[in-house]
Amino acid sequence: MSKDQVLPRSNHATGQPVNSGAGPAAGSGKEFGPLLARASILVVDDEPGMRNFLKRTLGPRCAHVDVAADVAEATALVDENRYDIVILDNVMPGKSGLEWLEEQRAIGFFSDVILMTAYADLETAIQALRAGAMDFVLKPFRSNQILNAMSRCLERRNLQRENFVLRHELMAASDHLALRHRLIGHSQGVETIRETITRVAPLPTSVLICGPSGSGKEVAARSLHALSDRSGKPFVPVNCAAIPADMIEAELFGHVKGAFTGAGDSREGLFLHAHGGTLFLDEIAELPLPLQSKLLRALEDRKVRPVGSEREVSVDLRFVFATNSDLERAVAEGRFRTDLYYRINVMRIDMPPLKDRGDDVIELAELFLTKLAQQLGMPPMDLTESARTAFRRYDWPGNVRELRNLIERSLILGKFPDLTPAVPVVPVAAGDTLENIERDHILKTLEQCDGNRSEAARRLGVSRKTIERKLAQWDGQ
Repeated sequence: MSKDQVLPRSNHATGQPVNSGAGPAAGSGKEFGPLLARASILVVDDEPGMRNFLKRTLGPRCAHVDVAADVAEATALVDENRYDIVILDNVMPGKSGLEWLEEQRAIGFFSDVILMTAYADLETAIQALRAGAMDFVLKPFRSNQILNAMSRCLERRNLQRENFVLRHELMAASDHLALRHRLIGHSQGVETIRETITRVAPLPTSVLICGPSGSGKEVAARSLHALSDRSGKPFVPVNCAAIPADMIEAELFGHVKGAFTGAGDSREGLFLHAHGGTLFLDEIAELPLPLQSKLLRALEDRKVRPVGSEREVSVDLRFVFATNSDLERAVAEGRFRTDLYYRINVMRIDMPPLKDRGDDVIELAELFLTKLAQQLGMPPMDLTESARTAFRRYDWPGNVRELRNLIERSLILGKFPDLTPAVPVVPVAAGDTLENIERDHILKTLEQCDGNRSEAARRLGVSRKTIERKLAQWDGQ
């Protein structure tokens, strides 16, 4: 059968096509787009002729095709495998395809569904949409009709995931650095990091990136992704400190309809949106303890359970973690699980602070001057010799992020500011404890920032959540 020939009706008594001499369409399926070639498909139909036809038609064009003769067999396959598309017959003995689909959506089923039906009426179409079917085809149909329907589903889902990830990045990122995909500089520390990234990028090994706030941890994570075999798949950055504790589980793992107040529809989480690519979990030390155990299970089993779901969903991910906290101390204080720490600390990369990177600060400043002038539409500025000297002497407590902000401010004002220490040294009384010194230093910084916790956190090189936790701790004493 060519791809434009009509699939014959099957005889329910024998399960064979009426015109059994017709064969499947030939071809590799490239004309239907690259997404089809990577797709995993499940066909659910009680007619052997239909199952065989679709298996032979889709097999050469898709990465994987399974078939099920009834909904019980389909349920077992869905429990064990992840499918991009389920091609579902509606009229089957015992339970219709739409009834099965409604049940599966309620317990955690996120695959796109194309419904096959021989009875085209408005009521069936409405039921199909309500049950969560993305498309439906009428029997008898041509093979290119089902292939085109599959391509539409895959393209729609791919665009939805790309849009979701882009919106998440725009909402979650507090600061978009220019050149965030490149590690800039030629200091010994940066060269060592480049060499480490080159060695580990092709491997599936999880990576932990440590370093002070603003030192380029996300840049290193993006470099890892770009050099890996997953570079064509999504890179999804997640700031664990920026998502409210009562929402983070649903954001990461997704949820089914009705799982909690406001969950009007089922939604895939960031884990599923990153499927096939890299998931970057920044500020991992701020992840609540209950979520740490669920993350550990996801790392070990490569499966996640959406909120309210009765089914786990398989995911294929490369994990990269980052923190500016002392995880060993967090483990000792009971704020971070010991087993999770050893699970993520397989390959560790330590990002040096900007003050220890020598003339990298000059190279970064010159690149920021060029790029930000273009972005802002401002006249370019030259980095004067006096500015170079001041940049080399300054401690940069906010690291690369502080440098970027200073360059932007300088372009707007048309001159470089005088660089003085961002936070003066707090006098230390004889015999004072480290805890008291830390408290005085944080409170003094807050006072200088007029109570602006975000600015104080930036100057101190910690997260805003760390400031808030310390203040809550001191208020309770």
